[in-house]
Amino acid sequence: MVMVELKGLHVVKAKGRVYYYAWRGGPPIKGAEPGTPEFQAAYNEAIANHKIPDRKRFLSVIVRYRASKAYLDLAESTRRNWGPWLDRIADHFGSLRTAQFDRTDIIRPLIRKWRGKYADTPRTADYGMQVLSRVLAHAVDPLGELGSNPCEGIKQLYAASRAEIIWTEDDIAHLKKTCSTEIGHAVDLAAHTGLRAGDLVRLSWSHVGEDAIVITTGKSRHRREAVIPLYAELREVLARIPRRSPVILTSSKKRPWAKDGLSSSFGEAKGEAWPDGDDLHFHDLRGTAATKFYLAGLSEREIAEMMAWDEDYVSRIIRRYVSRSAAIRERIRKLDEARKERQNP
Repeated sequence: MVMVELKGLHVVKAKGRVYYYAWRGGPPIKGAEPGTPEFQAAYNEAIANHKIPDRKRFLSVIVRYRASKAYLDLAESTRRNWGPWLDRIADHFGSLRTAQFDRTDIIRPLIRKWRGKYADTPRTADYGMQVLSRVLAHAVDPLGELGSNPCEGIKQLYAASRAEIIWTEDDIAHLKKTCSTEIGHAVDLAAHTGLRAGDLVRLSWSHVGEDAIVITTGKSRHRREAVIPLYAELREVLARIPRRSPVILTSSKKRPWAKDGLSSSFGEAKGEAWPDGDDLHFHDLRGTAATKFYLAGLSEREIAEMMAWDEDYVSRIIRRYVSRSAAIRERIRKLDEARKERQNP
């Protein structure tokens, strides 16, 4: 089948699959094979919709934001996640006059009602609000069509502190359904060591001793050492990783990760696993490791030494990273042990 050259068509190849977008940063063209009349029609519709509509309507703000440098400069994975949300926002608010968004007494109840459609999944609802807020901020500056952003002051539905978020085993399993083997290795190693991404990508096999991984941390400008004992689960993780290079983690090209390469690839993998967005970050795996160590009975000081945290505030950091339920279970264990000691002196 002959593929007609379509001006601006953006093609992305990832993990053996090919994705087509009407333009770089534009909407994906789905449900049709390139070169078919259906594909051409979908492309034509996207281009037609890209033409700036009535500038007095909010749809024109969305269209101009999509074409802006601010949007196009976002990471490709972010645009892939935000695209469907921009479509939903356009469908719901696009026909409103932009000036109506300056009437906070009227528009805020409408925004809250729209958010309420996703209230069953608070993180998803907040993610949609984040995208809407960014579009409205664009209408304030640089467009100058609104005096203020009506999303400001609307509280998030999901109230957990960033530091209290950790990856669960189910979260990791869900990511592994779609991510590459190499990303899976990185996630496993982070969850079992608590090392930051910057330290993980330079972690070499020579850092792995007979009993522990010992590496200076970049965060401390290499003045501190992380000393992670080689417990059974960590040994199993290391045993699954092939030795392709002096460094432990390598990309799918079987070479050490380039600068920011792991973060970029991880972002794309997370975007594919959670197309509607999720609040999990790579560095939240440090909290997962801290929880693992704490539940294993290690003291806060021991965990601090392992993860190269400052002892002056380690107790506060551990409490923030370790989930409340985990901390309560650990306290129950200690109280039960103390009771047994009193009963059996």
